[in-house]
Amino acid sequence: MRTSIATVSISGEFPDKMAAIAKAGFSGVEIFENDFLTYDASPREVAQMARDFGLEITLFQPFRDFEGMPEPHRARAFERAQRKFDIMGELGTDLMLICSNVSPISLGGIDRAAADFHELGDLAAKHGVRVGYEALAWGRHINDHRDAWEIVRRADHRNVGLILDSFHTLSRKIDVNSIRSIPGDKIFIVQLADAPLIDMDLLYWSRHFRNMPGEGDLPVVDFMRAVAATGYDGPLSLEIFNDQFRGGSARALAEDGHRSLVYVMDQVRRLEPDIRIDVPPMPDRIQATGVSFVEFTTAEAEKDNLVTLLKSLGFRKTARHRNRNVDLYTQADIRIVVNSDDSGDSFAGSSYFVHGTNAYAYGMKVENAQDALARAAALDAPVFSEPRRAGETSVPAIQGVGNGVIYFLDDTPALASIWDTEFTPVDDPGEGDAGLKRIDHLAQTTHYDEMLTWLLFYTSIFETRRTPMVDVVDPGGLVRSQAIESLSANGFRLTMNGADSRKTFAGKFLAEGFGSSIQHIAFTTDDIFATAGALAALDFHALPISRNYYDDLEARFGLEPSFSDALREASILYDRDDNGEYFQIYSRTFGEGFFFEIVERRGAYNGYGAMNAPFRIAAQRRLLRPEGMPKR
Repeated sequence: MRTSIATVSISGEFPDKMAAIAKAGFSGVEIFENDFLTYDASPREVAQMARDFGLEITLFQPFRDFEGMPEPHRARAFERAQRKFDIMGELGTDLMLICSNVSPISLGGIDRAAADFHELGDLAAKHGVRVGYEALAWGRHINDHRDAWEIVRRADHRNVGLILDSFHTLSRKIDVNSIRSIPGDKIFIVQLADAPLIDMDLLYWSRHFRNMPGEGDLPVVDFMRAVAATGYDGPLSLEIFNDQFRGGSARALAEDGHRSLVYVMDQVRRLEPDIRIDVPPMPDRIQATGVSFVEFTTAEAEKDNLVTLLKSLGFRKTARHRNRNVDLYTQADIRIVVNSDDSGDSFAGSSYFVHGTNAYAYGMKVENAQDALARAAALDAPVFSEPRRAGETSVPAIQGVGNGVIYFLDDTPALASIWDTEFTPVDDPGEGDAGLKRIDHLAQTTHYDEMLTWLLFYTSIFETRRTPMVDVVDPGGLVRSQAIESLSANGFRLTMNGADSRKTFAGKFLAEGFGSSIQHIAFTTDDIFATAGALAALDFHALPISRNYYDDLEARFGLEPSFSDALREASILYDRDDNGEYFQIYSRTFGEGFFFEIVERRGAYNGYGAMNAPFRIAAQRRLLRPEGMPKR
């Protein structure tokens, strides 16, 4: 599969863009004219730079306001085109994009436009180049790829073809199956872009909110299925206009783009088995059934504070690693690994050096660990490995948010027995458990401009879906939260929180933890009130919640006073919807803003208590208030 991306899609100086595009694995690049014009180098030097990076220049774009112009503007358009063809010759590319006319003085008419393109085709042929016509969704006369194709068909010139852009078709809700009747050899290039569904002016939507395929809400896969049916075998390119991307990392955005193209075409291959799709072979999306363990890294001097917190939650030390300074704490089906190994070959030690005590890794339960690794690698996820010692199992793993590690565990003998083969049991009766059963979900925090990256990361590799985005109001700003869930019930759950401002509680965690990712772990219980009683006996200190919250809760849900009193006494937060009820207890914060959560789900409640987040944040902020600050 030949992949390409327009230079306008990513941030940075021209050479930086080229380097990022090449490193991400693209074979081609579209030169956006403004990038070329603002770069102080000749076309031949730009061509050499592309060759040095191993990139083909697939397209020079855009050429505007061409077809249907009255004189003298028509003659001027042909003069402009000839000059661009000269530049293309020096750049070493043979294709130019011409977008449909938006000029208020342009004249309509399919035949008029076709005649202009036939004449332009003759001029292009003399220069050894081709021109592709693209229907802009806001074009003055042509805003539909069906009309653009009719103009190309009537132009009837081998050097004139069609350019398809998914945004222009999908934003206008044009039937994608109309593409299937277009001859594949008359489609000169295909550009892909996704976007969130927003009701706004098409031009503004396109220029500011496009994103990578799979990151938005448009049916890009259906679009590409129709394109594949034509027999098109040219480059697949990305043309993304996004305010957020313009300030992001060129490297990360290019990697996202390449992953998105591979992911889209993998889906097309599976949905269109009779059509040959040139995409790297890989297993299907991996079913994730839950979290097997979470691993903390810490130093010996800080270890006691973490262990004390774990014991107050009812965990007890049940095993110690045979080779390393690593302990296992368990309760029911929950495993917490505490790693204070400071040997030179330990990634955990490196993570502690950067972030301090943090939950740097977790184990994901999957159907097949090797398949999970193979799919992740095919989608450009960084594979993780570190030296193993005698008797240690090499567990398939990748790196994710904040360079944290995701291990893959399945039921194969080597991986299923790792807790027995690598750990020695410890006789620690503990103080009694708290009724915690399993890990309900993890919560990872990242910068808001990286959220789309990690949402695509999870949804492309694993059989998961995204829930609608929720805005969480923090006194320091807005935090966006979106959950990723397995398609199967009671499987893997993760909430992704994006922070813009370091003044927010989530932003403070990011800043002070130097990019740590897992900010909280939620455990589930079958009886929140029994667990609250057990926690109190274990000297667990719950996050204290304002009395005003409970007064409002009672009125809003019509709760019995005795019930709301029981919630308040145990510092339990509550939510309810048409499907069931949700109960939450939070720990106080640990380290740079990490915390635990205990939840009970009743009925078919499938949310995360988003309405309670502002009250949780307010309570956490109160406890962080410096001494002497007034308690208003």
